[in-house]
Amino acid sequence: MASDKTAMNKTTQTELEAAVFRRLVAHLQNRTDVQNIDMMNLAGFCRNCLSNWMKDAADERGVPMTKDQGREAVYGMPYERWKEKYQREASPEQIAAMKKAAAGH
Repeated sequence: MASDKTAMNKTTQTELEAAVFRRLVAHLQNRTDVQNIDMMNLAGFCRNCLSNWMKDAADERGVPMTKDQGREAVYGMPYERWKEKYQREASPEQIAAMKKAAAGH
């Protein structure tokens, strides 16, 4: 824990959180080999979740954002283009793992 002298103010905390988010998004944009279904199976969220969370945050604040704009912000390109370039067909094992994981939610 930070001492009172080094306690973080809300603005700094928000700036740090935003920087971490941007770094995560950049990382995922560079790791096109990592499929969303694998992320869902391992972590319980994927790029689509991040883009939906971004749109939800925009909606909560009255900021106009479409689902496609949220996805483009996360994918770094239109979603359909990303799918064409990088998305592979999910294996039966991946689909089974996702169904199993989803059953617990």
